Parts: sequence; C-alpha cells; structure tokens
Amino acid sequence: MAMTTLTVLKFESPDGAEKALEVIEDLSKRQLITLHDAAIVTWPEGKKKPKTKQLANMTGAGALSGAFWGMLFGLLFFVPFLGMAFGAAMGALAGSMADIGISDEFIRSVRSKVTEGTSALFLMTSGAVLDKVVEAMRELNFEVIASNLSAEQEEKLREAFAED
Repeated sequence: MAMTTLTVLKFESPDGAEKALEVIEDLSKRQLITLHDAAIVTWPEGKKKPKTKQLANMTGAGALSGAFWGMLFGLLFFVPFLGMAFGAAMGALAGSMADIGISDEFIRSVRSKVTEGTSALFLMTSGAVLDKVVEAMRELNFEVIASNLSAEQEEKLREAFAED
C-alpha cells in the first residue's frame, strides 16, 4: 500500500487552486496519480477569512471526513465549524492529524503563507507518477508549502516544481 501524501500547494491568485485541481483530476483519470481527497481554500481580496470547500464526490478509501477538513481549516484559519463540541473534537482529531504528518510546524507554515488574495489546494494522493505530474503542473505558478512526504521525497517535489 503506497503511503498517502497530504500536500498543500499555494497559489498567488484566489482561483489558482481551482485550476490546479482540474489538472490533478485529469491526471487522476489518466491514472498518473491517485487522488483520494482534496479541499480548496480560496481567499479573495478584501475578505476577513477564506472560503473552504471539500471535493464532495470523493468516497474512496483514502477520503477524509468533512470533520477532518473542518478541523484542519478550523486550526489553520480559525474558521468555526458548526455543531461540534470543540474540545472533544480537537482532542480526538489532533491525534489523527499527527498520524498523517500535520504538525505544529505544518500548521504554522500554511497559516503564514495562505493569506488574502491567494488560494491553496490540499491534496491527499498516492502513487503519483512524479515526472508526468510535474510536467502537467509546470504551467501553474505555485509553491509547495507543506507536505508529509519524507524529506527526500519532498526535496524531489520541490526541485521538480522550482522556478527555472
């Protein structure tokens, strides 16, 4: 079983993440990456907080619950999520976050970079055919801001996506 990777890509425009997701979905159809789940954060200019949305049609084994995304975005952007007993949910979910590599550093990094006028794409993937994915994503201007990849994998990804 390939390890599932959570990667956060930041875009310098509010609609960048949407465009990138279309590319990833296309790669997924061509079986060049397995997309388990994704969520988008869009932060238009002039808004106090970002809008978040989870891919509704994901039901695969790797898909995360709405509670997970709600929790993550709550942590990241202090976006309240409805009807959750905050304390209990925090405790239970904080453990599962750590399991997939969401550390305090991960949270700080995302929080400092995803700001007004930007967008971010949160991807849960596995089995990426890296060179093909890189090729497809090359046109898009983004920064890999967080990932639970091993240092070596992350280095490869960053190299691949570095500006020439």
